[in-house]
Amino acid sequence: MTTANVGPAKRTGNGTILVLCLVFVCGMVGMAYAAVPLYRLFCQVTGYNGTTQRVEQYSETILDRTVKVTFDSNTSNGLNWDFRPAQRSIDPKIGETVEVRFKATNRSSVPTTGTAVFNVTPMEAGAYFNKVECFCFTETTLQPGETLEMPVVFFVDPDIVKTRETKDIHTMTLSYTFYPSKTDKPVAALPVKTEGQEQKL
Repeated sequence: MTTANVGPAKRTGNGTILVLCLVFVCGMVGMAYAAVPLYRLFCQVTGYNGTTQRVEQYSETILDRTVKVTFDSNTSNGLNWDFRPAQRSIDPKIGETVEVRFKATNRSSVPTTGTAVFNVTPMEAGAYFNKVECFCFTETTLQPGETLEMPVVFFVDPDIVKTRETKDIHTMTLSYTFYPSKTDKPVAALPVKTEGQEQKL
């Protein structure tokens, strides 16, 4: 009697293990897909990895201290655009809302759409770099030969002088890289290609 029941018991046990394995695999796949948006949200909330902050109101406090902000522009190999800042740097007061412009020209013979990823260095300053308006919030489509000026409105949070890690920061760089809109990419990323591999203006 005991021997006769071993086969069904084993089959039941194997079936349970199989179900558990399938659940585990499905769970891991789901976590993998969720990891990217969760990481993006984490970066946006905390400023981690140089991610800037998006705000809807201006700073009410302007300090009598300036910070030098330089601008860096890049395009990936898959996007035939001429992309550059209108000016290389500015020296706003901390807390002062300023507007700068970037210019993009589609040098290809077909309409193309791009999305800009961005970051601020040093990375510790990202949490204090507040954007009110930015072309990086949406996709940009350019017709063949079209040139578009794109504004960025931002201010540096006065709280930057209250933190030990950031109070001595006097220069920061806002960097953009434009990618074809269908390219899978992070919201914020440091440029990883050399000047010879991608257009850097």
